[in-house]
Amino acid sequence: MKNLNSNLIPFLPDDVAVNCLARVPRSQHTTLSLVSKPFRLLLSSPLFFTARSLLHSTQHLLYLSLRTRATTLQWFTLQNNNHLLPLPPLPSPAIGSAYAVIGHIIYVIGGSVNDIPSRHVWLLDCRFNRWLQGPSMRVCREFAAAGVIDGKIYVIGGCVPDNWARSANWAEVFDPSTDRWESVPSPPEIREKWMHASAVVDDKVYAMADRGGVSLDPRNGAWESVGSELDLGWRGRACVVNGILYCYDYLGKIKGFDVKQGLWKELKGLDKGLPRFLCGATMADVGGKLVVVWECQGNEKGKEMDIWCAEIDVNKNKDGELWGEVCWLNNVLSVPKGSSIVHCSSVSL
Repeated sequence: MKNLNSNLIPFLPDDVAVNCLARVPRSQHTTLSLVSKPFRLLLSSPLFFTARSLLHSTQHLLYLSLRTRATTLQWFTLQNNNHLLPLPPLPSPAIGSAYAVIGHIIYVIGGSVNDIPSRHVWLLDCRFNRWLQGPSMRVCREFAAAGVIDGKIYVIGGCVPDNWARSANWAEVFDPSTDRWESVPSPPEIREKWMHASAVVDDKVYAMADRGGVSLDPRNGAWESVGSELDLGWRGRACVVNGILYCYDYLGKIKGFDVKQGLWKELKGLDKGLPRFLCGATMADVGGKLVVVWECQGNEKGKEMDIWCAEIDVNKNKDGELWGEVCWLNNVLSVPKGSSIVHCSSVSL
């Protein structure tokens, strides 16, 4: 007779047990792991993550990278909306990397190490919080633009097109199914070096350079110059939520750009919810909500600063105005003064 204790849940077949456990919210996984060793092993297995994906039980989590005064790059994930959990450090931290997310993997692309641009690509497997080295790009890059369309990563700029290799590979595409980088043809007149921002809007990759910007439509290979309205209004980090590009301006306002209308609009309804000025603000689309992370003065001695985070429900009303409502707002971490937010991403697990 089969020992009942060999089952994940007594009297239940293991496939049924996995189906049940995969529906438990991630916020309860720590408690669930204390039930038994088989539970603990299941929660960290590829089978479990596949089951959650098939059952549409995945949840969107925020991942954040911070740079300290010692130029150390630290990574965190937000747990239960109230604290940041530290992750293993990136094996080779760089300055000016580009970032992209496909599935459960965050890609950290290029950047400079000791002032030398790199071709290296690092992968954070968010299922197991483990770093892996990915296939290197064709050319070295720092401060490049990156975006994901149809499951492929497009990287633009970040290199001086002063020889054949860098000109031919000024833009590249990575296909995870083949694990290879390929060059993307680009006209010479658009090849700027530095890209200060990027986003994917309407299935186009937008890359903002020191002078103007460009967009790439990978489906037909068309490049276009970015209009002056978008160029003048886009300053700093941005993200796209429900087709609207959001960024934070120097006047203390979050605003959104409607690509179809070609207009910037203030995100209204936040006067009583957020501070007037959000230092170092960066943003991410986390499950259809606009999540904003910013730096704030810490304790009275001035030796620390706080990292604050807010989740905002954003909508467009019948008059086309953008409105936001703060769902929650918390101080999620204290760090040494002089630290800075580098990037934040949303991953579905």
